[in-house]
Amino acid sequence: MSKLAAQDKFLDLSDYGRSFGRFFANQLKDSRFTPIHVTLLFGFSGLIAIYCILEQHYLLAGFFILLKSGIDAADGELARLKNTPSYSGRYLDSVFDIVLNFMFLMAICYVSQTSIWYTILAFIGLQLQGTLYNYYYVILRNKSVGGDSTSKIFEYKTPKALPGETQKSVNILFGIYQMVYGTFDKIIHALDSEAYKVKTFPNWFMTLLSLYGLGFQLLIIAVMLPMGWIELIVPFFIAYTLLIFAFIGIRKKCIV
Repeated sequence: MSKLAAQDKFLDLSDYGRSFGRFFANQLKDSRFTPIHVTLLFGFSGLIAIYCILEQHYLLAGFFILLKSGIDAADGELARLKNTPSYSGRYLDSVFDIVLNFMFLMAICYVSQTSIWYTILAFIGLQLQGTLYNYYYVILRNKSVGGDSTSKIFEYKTPKALPGETQKSVNILFGIYQMVYGTFDKIIHALDSEAYKVKTFPNWFMTLLSLYGLGFQLLIIAVMLPMGWIELIVPFFIAYTLLIFAFIGIRKKCIV
């Protein structure tokens, strides 16, 4: 099942791993592997990438970062194929993403001897970028006829567990999710609190915004590493964050 109605689909530059994710999920649909197993697998791929960064095997690091993106697309695909959506899986996926993002940048900081404060600033920027993309994307999904509504625009209350998961696991993972993402969500909501009132977002706008999607962020890192630009990764993401104000400005002026 698509997350969006046909008229709302756009070229998502961050979703290049989707084809591999679908292929991988199709290989697992009749197996005992669950979406949670796939989430754990992409976490393992991310850890290998971090080890490769620390050992300065940058081409391999880039490969495992991109592999992580491909596997990351597979857990949701497998959940749809098996008809086993879960809040636990969605929150675990998101928590793994933010932890790996932090570890990627800390490994880059260590090897490139970049200031840890600049690295933390880059991490904050990275998360704000991704939060803006997810904010508008979830709004679009919730307004799209027949679209996926598992994700909510405002996630302030613990959701009721879906069949196949326990309320306890949902409570724990939602609490962790709120702890690591809550501040970023509040900042983006404050910057554009009226966005949820729009009827829809044009396809061209969402394609531009997908430059902030996690997959595209990781693609940038995966390319910069073997190019020998490791020292530029942290300053790049600090500067890249400034586009947030351009995207929000376009939304407020042109999309109502």
